[in-house]
Amino acid sequence: MSNAASRVVVSLIGLPIVLEVVHLGGWWVFGVAGVAAAIALHEYCLLARPLAPLAPAGHIGAMLALVGAEVGGIGWMIGGVLTTFLLAFALKAISEARQAATIAISGTVMGALWIGGGLAFLILLRDLPAHGELAALSVLLAVWAGDTLAYVGGRLVGRHKMAPNTSPGKTWEGFVFGTAATIFVAFVTFYKAGFLTIGQSIVVGVVVAIAAPAGDLFESLLKRDMDVKDTGTLLGGHGGMLDRIDALLFAAPAVYFTILAFTG
Repeated sequence: MSNAASRVVVSLIGLPIVLEVVHLGGWWVFGVAGVAAAIALHEYCLLARPLAPLAPAGHIGAMLALVGAEVGGIGWMIGGVLTTFLLAFALKAISEARQAATIAISGTVMGALWIGGGLAFLILLRDLPAHGELAALSVLLAVWAGDTLAYVGGRLVGRHKMAPNTSPGKTWEGFVFGTAATIFVAFVTFYKAGFLTIGQSIVVGVVVAIAAPAGDLFESLLKRDMDVKDTGTLLGGHGGMLDRIDALLFAAPAVYFTILAFTG
C-alpha cells in the first residue's frame, strides 16, 4: 500500500471513531487520550533516548495531568503534570544512567508537558460548560482538514519550501491550502452553530492554522535533532502516534485559551 493510500485508510477508520468518542464525552475522551498519551510518550522516549528520559516519571506525570483535567479542571491538570519534576528528580537520584541530570530531567518534563498537557487540553475543551462537544470536535476537524489540504496542496503545487532545514516536505503553497481549509472549518462549526461571532470564528481558525503547523514543525525539529524520520510505524503512512497528534498538541491549548478570552 502506498504512503498516500495508507494515510487515507487510517483517516477513514480513525477519524469517525475519535469523533464518536468526543461525542460521548467524559471518561471516554479520557480513555482515548490516555491510550494516545501512553503510546506517544513511549515513542518520545525512544526518540529522545540520547537524553536518557526517565520514562516512568513522564508516563505518571502525563497520566496525572489527564486525570486532573477530567476531575478538577485546569488547576488540577497543572498540578498533575508538575509532579513530573519531583518524580524525575527522585528517579534520577537512583538512576545509573550517565546522562547529566539537567538534560535527563528536562527531557522527561518536556515529554510529559508536551504530550500529557497537550492532550489534557482536549479534555478541557470537551468539558467546557457551554458547547464543549462542539469546541472539541471543531478543533479535531479543523486540524484534520488543515493537515489533509496542506498535504494535498503541497503534493500538487508545492514549490517553495517552508522550513527546508527542519521539515523539507512542507511548502508555503501547502500551508496556504491548509490555512484556508482550517479557517473554513472553524467558521462553519463555531459560527454556524451559534457559538462565536463571525470575527471570533475566523480568529479561532487563524489560531489553529498557526498553532497546528507549529506543533508539526516542533516535532520535526526534535526528529531532525535525533536523526529520526518517523516516531513509529503504528499508523502506516502517518507514522507513529506522535506523528499523528503533534499538531493537536499545540492547537488544543491555543484554542482553549482563545475561547476563554472570547467567552470569559
